[in-house]
Amino acid sequence: MQKTISLPFIILACQVHAQKVDTSAVQDITEVIINQTKTYKNENAFAVSKLNLKDIENPQVYNSIPKVMLKDQVSTNFKSVLSNATGITRLWESTSRGGDGAEYYTMRGFSTQSRLVNGMASFNNGGLDPANIENIDVIKGPSGTLYGGSLVSYGGLINIQTKKPEDDFKGNINYITGTNALHRVTADVNTPVSEGLFLRINSAYHQENSFQDSGFTRSFFLAPSLKYKASDRLTFLVNTEFKSNEGANAPMIFLNRNAPLSFHSMELFDKNYKNSYTSNNLTTQNPSFNIQSQMIYKLSPNWTSQTLFSSSSSKALGYYQYLWDSSNGDEFTRLVSKANSETLATGIQQNFIGDFTIGTMRNRLVVGLDYLGTSVINNDSQWVGYGTVSLKNQTDTGILTSQGADAVLADAVVVPAKAQTNIKSLYFSNVLNLSPKFSAMVSLRIDNFSGKPTQWSSDEIENQTTFSPKFGVVYQPILGTLSLFANYMNGFQYLTPVKVSAGEGSTPSLKLFDPERANQWEVGAKANIVQNKLSLTLSYYNIKVSNKIMTDPENVNNSIQGGEVLSEGFELSAVGNPFEGMSLIAGLSKNYATQLSGDPSYDHQRPEEAGPELLANFWAHYKIPHGTLQNVALGAGFNYASEHHTLNRSSTGQFTLPSYAVLNAMVGYFPQRYNIALKLDNLTNKHYYSGWSTVTAQKLRTLSLALGFNF
Repeated sequence: MQKTISLPFIILACQVHAQKVDTSAVQDITEVIINQTKTYKNENAFAVSKLNLKDIENPQVYNSIPKVMLKDQVSTNFKSVLSNATGITRLWESTSRGGDGAEYYTMRGFSTQSRLVNGMASFNNGGLDPANIENIDVIKGPSGTLYGGSLVSYGGLINIQTKKPEDDFKGNINYITGTNALHRVTADVNTPVSEGLFLRINSAYHQENSFQDSGFTRSFFLAPSLKYKASDRLTFLVNTEFKSNEGANAPMIFLNRNAPLSFHSMELFDKNYKNSYTSNNLTTQNPSFNIQSQMIYKLSPNWTSQTLFSSSSSKALGYYQYLWDSSNGDEFTRLVSKANSETLATGIQQNFIGDFTIGTMRNRLVVGLDYLGTSVINNDSQWVGYGTVSLKNQTDTGILTSQGADAVLADAVVVPAKAQTNIKSLYFSNVLNLSPKFSAMVSLRIDNFSGKPTQWSSDEIENQTTFSPKFGVVYQPILGTLSLFANYMNGFQYLTPVKVSAGEGSTPSLKLFDPERANQWEVGAKANIVQNKLSLTLSYYNIKVSNKIMTDPENVNNSIQGGEVLSEGFELSAVGNPFEGMSLIAGLSKNYATQLSGDPSYDHQRPEEAGPELLANFWAHYKIPHGTLQNVALGAGFNYASEHHTLNRSSTGQFTLPSYAVLNAMVGYFPQRYNIALKLDNLTNKHYYSGWSTVTAQKLRTLSLALGFNF
């Protein structure tokens, strides 16, 4: 499993509001960046293609989740919001550890994390706060051409669009309380400051206990942003995010990957469903600061310049622990480390966006330059054994206090380490309308990587260059209503150098590898029905990953490239407002993934990161528009996942997490000035699990009460 370096984030965006000329590209770009989404349907997600393309014109598949859904569903965390996207589910909860402590999801057979905000790199070690979310774009397939190899997985990417200042004075204050001592206060205030200058402040305080016997999270989030209209052609927007987060997380329960399975059912895990195996004294802190700037300048009626800069810093401080299977069908050994790491990132991006005609053919073109530099500074201690957990006896020999942890860590060695990467890229993407009904997309990225990609080695990679193409075609038999599309997309990941030696173990050396490659082809159809109020997307995709590292069958001390993974499947999505008062979003996905070659223990097995084969999501929200019960709202939905082989290797065996269906419901009253809502999640109190060679119990039934005031 090749992981990329992660960092936490905060964002600053500066932008240019194009003057109102008869150029749809400029108008739509500014609308997408500034305007609020009022319904579930997002007709134009600019960040998906960096172009003015409506969904029905785009040969790529994506799902958009607008902020209105957070209110409708009384959402208090990122996972609950993302569960509205087709074909995505969480593998790992946030661990808060340095480097990659954010949540892991799976999409189209491959693991992924949220690493983009406003189209720029933004990494985090802890859970994301949804208070500043305007829209989430879940973009499907290997999108290396526009976003590079360090930010996306082969299954897709998650891009968060943040709230931006607007021209009017308005705002809202909300309070949510509920099960597990939940208390959450959010505020969103937008106000003019002076001529052309506008301020918006989003903030959130969140406190919640675990549903298990120990564990909590407590955070404060602040996101002030400024917009300054320097002229009709130029606007600057500065957005920053500060987050202070502290939590006691339940340790990950890892099944042994190196020995035959000693567990064969969920019985013992079910008996210990509410046991956290931690205490509120063993906490991790994740302070972070992020800033991003963006500037959009209208060069001419047909050309716009978009300039972006971002910088972020995130830390992991405190205790990190996990449980490792002792392979006796009962016990797990706890390992603990004292975390002390920091991740830094700097990004610079310049895009030139054009919308022009040559003869009778319309061109929509983006040409971009991109730089991303990352630095991970690690001063974590070594791992130390810290007690044994027995599932059968429900006992724990660890002394779960900060003093107890400090005692066992007193002699743990700290070896300072640092990793740095620099990625420079040039890309373009053009959509050419050969006729009003037929368009073709041609895209290419040239990506150059250098640096020291691993913290534990002084070896460096210099100037590894990769080309990433993308092609797509769209034909609209019924213009604006029905489109047939096909695409070829490419993704890649740079690989960490590996120490190899001769067959007898002599003459060790460092071996560099070409990047892994993912190639996808996809066909499908998109339709706007019910007078364009409801959008449907159906697609079939085939993704093949090559160049994976594998052990040399002729020399166990050598590594070679040649491993392959195949992932294919279909997705069906529906989103919109089919009639007055009604909003819905739904999805169904089926994924078939298998390792064709590579590590023999995985060959012809479904990769563990692929998650469940079948996923379904549904949410419907109806607000009564007229009459005595006007503004009363009802909502209901579910998420379904088929069984999942969290451990799936011929060398160890197969451990299966059962399928589940989680039902949710809401009732509320939403007049213009205030709102009140009652939400019940997991209303049947279902026991269900997630995992990636792990077994993690998920939250039981919760009841939330939301009160809000708008001004």
